[in-house]
Amino acid sequence: MDTAELKREFGKDLTFWGGGVDTQKILPFGTPDQVREEVKHRIDDLAKDGGFVFAAVHNVQSDVPVENFMAMWETLRQYGKY
Repeated sequence: MDTAELKREFGKDLTFWGGGVDTQKILPFGTPDQVREEVKHRIDDLAKDGGFVFAAVHNVQSDVPVENFMAMWETLRQYGKY
């Protein structure tokens, strides 16, 4: 889904809970740089003017490399304050 479009259309009426990173492809199979890019992109799309609670789309599974989890966490800490 296009998170920027969702924010434009529904951001004044809804709080987005989750959607901070794709847990099906990017988090388990991407590189740490791809994870960072994805997390920053979702924060940029959804966090402006509030109404976003960062969380993974689903539970983080055991096939996620530690490096990717840490890339998600560090990017959230860097850009997740708004």
